[in-house]
Amino acid sequence: MTSTGRRLAGEIWRYLAVGLGATIVAVVLFNGLVHGFNTGGVAPLNDQPQLAYVIANLVGTAVAYRGTRSWAFRHRTTRHPDGGRTAFLAISLVTMVIPMTCLWISRNGLGLDDPLSDNVSANVIGLALANAARFVLTRQLVFGIREETVEDGVATTR
Repeated sequence: MTSTGRRLAGEIWRYLAVGLGATIVAVVLFNGLVHGFNTGGVAPLNDQPQLAYVIANLVGTAVAYRGTRSWAFRHRTTRHPDGGRTAFLAISLVTMVIPMTCLWISRNGLGLDDPLSDNVSANVIGLALANAARFVLTRQLVFGIREETVEDGVATTR
C-alpha cells in the first residue's frame, strides 16, 4: 500500500472510531427521548421522533467535531476562521436529512414505530449512508488542507 493509501486508511479508521463514539451518544439520547429512559415515565418525544433525532444528533455532532478536529484530521488544517465549526455543522445538518428520511419512510410509509424499526431505519441504514457522504464532504470542505512540513530543507505536504 502506498503512503497515500495508508494515510487515507488511517483517516477513515479514525473518522469511523470518532463517529462510533458520537453515534453511541446520539443513539442513547434518541432512544431515551423516543422510547423512554427506563424510569417508568412516558418518553418525552415518542410522538416526535424526527425532533428527537435532531436533538440527539446535534449533541452527537458536537462530540464528533471535537474528535474529528483533534484526532481524525489532526494533521489537516482549515481555511475557515472558526476552525471549520460552521462548515462541519452545516454538513452534519444537511446529511442528517438522509437518516431522517429513512426514519420517516419507516414510520409513515411502512407504519413501523417500534424501537427496532426506528433504529434500523435511522441508525443503521440512514447513518451508514450519511456517514459515507459526511466523510467525503468533511475531508474535502472542512479539513481539506494538509499541513506542510519542512524536513531537511525540503517542503512537503502531508
